[in-house]
Amino acid sequence: MGLFPRDEQFFPMFSDMARRLSGCADLIAQMFAEPARIDELVTEIKRLEHEADVMTREVNARIDRSIVTPLDREDIHLLAGRLDNVIDLLDGTARRVQMFHVRQMRPEAARLADVLRRAAGRIQAAVDHLKKPKMMLEHTSQLKALEEEGDAIYFEAVHALFANATDPFEVIKWKELFDKLEDAIDECDHVSHVLESIAIKNG
Repeated sequence: MGLFPRDEQFFPMFSDMARRLSGCADLIAQMFAEPARIDELVTEIKRLEHEADVMTREVNARIDRSIVTPLDREDIHLLAGRLDNVIDLLDGTARRVQMFHVRQMRPEAARLADVLRRAAGRIQAAVDHLKKPKMMLEHTSQLKALEEEGDAIYFEAVHALFANATDPFEVIKWKELFDKLEDAIDECDHVSHVLESIAIKNG
């Protein structure tokens, strides 16, 4: 045993962050399925986003206080930042849906939101197994396929938007929303790269 014990508190902190990420993704999926609840869901997503911001600051402050960390300090910092980035993108998407007064949802948006929901669930499962690299990799290995599924839906969505829409404001509005959804899916894939690096270093 070393002179100073490892600070194991990072593991539950990351699990808490991942739960908030997964919660935001679930709410985004609900938003695109139930547009009548937009205002209520935006408020709830903002609450989770604020909590995640607080937790990110706490993780970074704890790095400075901890003598021995259970993972490389740069990996702890990077993982916290990547998780927070996804949540910020989900919050930004929700706020745009509200600002744009969206009431009629496009089916491709619901499909992208479902990909996001599944990707967030895999991230949560992987983060919950940070101490078990093999089990963590079982979940991250599926995130690349989800990212590719999201890319295909995004292409289909934008193609249909420009092919069929007659209102230029609708095109601008939905192109931005599709971009934000795809950005969030891409950021989930970036989270998986960090987790895979952690698994390799600690396997």
